Amino acid sequence: MAILRMIYVALAIWGAIHPMSWFIAWFNENGYSLTGMVEAWHANAATSGLVWDLTIAAVALSVWIMAEVYTRKNWLALIAIPATFCIGVSCGLPLYLFLRTRPVT
Repeated sequence: MAILRMIYVALAIWGAIHPMSWFIAWFNENGYSLTGMVEAWHANAATSGLVWDLTIAAVALSVWIMAEVYTRKNWLALIAIPATFCIGVSCGLPLYLFLRTRPVT
């Protein structure tokens, strides 16, 4: 595996584990409520801005993935879309780059 691909997969794993550890800590402290977490994301203007920044980035990444998958026929790369919205951009983007840089046969 090329060094660049190893970096991408390492970033995808880190981008899945590190943010999730914060989410789990929040759930343990505040209860397992998704609506409660969404309310916490909008606790002030700074957090709302960050949520919207990441949402727009996730949508842009998804549009890019779909456009490239349509062109390159690399259907496996579509898995990066649910990874982006279920885990986060910090996982979805490096996962997509890892899948995009694989040798296409």
